[in-house]
Amino acid sequence: MIGKALLTLGLLTAMTACADGGRAPKQAPERTGASPHPYVGMWVTADGRIRQELLPNGRYEEERDGRKRAYTGRYTVTGDHLDYYDDAGFTATGDVRDGVLYHEHLVLYRKR
Repeated sequence: MIGKALLTLGLLTAMTACADGGRAPKQAPERTGASPHPYVGMWVTADGRIRQELLPNGRYEEERDGRKRAYTGRYTVTGDHLDYYDDAGFTATGDVRDGVLYHEHLVLYRKR
């Protein structure tokens, strides 16, 4: 009886871990040392309507048309690719090419 329960628990754990194909949101690791990741900071569309701040703790805050924190969540960086996990439950992606962040349909430029 105990062996059957442990087997069932193990199967449920494995199914939960694999259910999303390994794409479950993962907390971005905090960087150690004095310098943050090069992509940390403010990114803005050319018209200034959308501002996305990538925070050093793996979180982001997005302002849209003056509405602060319109979107918030976590992000991870793999090479030049970003995966976003919004607090509302949706996901998005982005890629940095030649210093420009292409985030879904948005084009954002680094604000220094």
